[in-house]
Amino acid sequence: MPNEPVVEALATVWESIVELGADLSEEQWATPTSLPGWTVKDNVSHMIGTERLLAGYPPEECDATTPDYVKNGIGEINEPSVALRRPLSGAEVLEEFRAITAARIEALRSMSDDDMAADSWTPVGPWTYRMFMEVRVFDCWFHEQDIREALDLPGHLIGPAAEYAYERTVASFPYVVGKRAGVPTGSTVTLQLTGDWERTVHVDVADKAVAVADLDRPATVTLTCDAFAFGRLTGGRWDKSGEQAVGAVIIDGDVELGRAIVDALDVVM
Repeated sequence: MPNEPVVEALATVWESIVELGADLSEEQWATPTSLPGWTVKDNVSHMIGTERLLAGYPPEECDATTPDYVKNGIGEINEPSVALRRPLSGAEVLEEFRAITAARIEALRSMSDDDMAADSWTPVGPWTYRMFMEVRVFDCWFHEQDIREALDLPGHLIGPAAEYAYERTVASFPYVVGKRAGVPTGSTVTLQLTGDWERTVHVDVADKAVAVADLDRPATVTLTCDAFAFGRLTGGRWDKSGEQAVGAVIIDGDVELGRAIVDALDVVM
């Protein structure tokens, strides 16, 4: 299926990571990122591990002690792929990434529409295999941005992969409003994203918080934020008290409620 959009978005983000890594020095590969304990190279090693599993390889194992920064089961699954590649050079890890993603793209392009629509486990609950690949685009694009931010090499902020990633951040917003921030019933929230990806999202809190096309009354609180900054906050990449986060969101209306929502944004790590 050469024209399957999500597959081509995956190809785009993987190609971008390969191009980015091609010119990095070993010092740059060893640069810490916003993910605790992970360097630039570790981010790529993690993506290799996931794609190896999806390609049918057995889970990787490592005898190393689980680091303190690993806080959950997913982290425990991810860590062996990272630890096993720490002795390797950045160039070696990049070449492995290039090989496994090329194999994955070839396999994905051979899948039928029924294959993509088949029921599947996904990190966001039972869904289709296509949705699983949408989450893969989101994850890989986020890790590319982790790398770029650590190295001060901004880029790839627009295009199909970025679109999928931004859509996933927006999809989590009603959950943030209703479950994590506990916004009271009867409230309404508007999220206005600006910058490279502009969107307006309205949430009405009734029996639960749901996204709606329009509000039938003024928003209780409106949050205005650059789309990239919103992604970094949603992904837990920015320290909420740090210079980047403070002031990233403009709050109009119920400021206390707006601050509670901002404080609850970090739903993806």
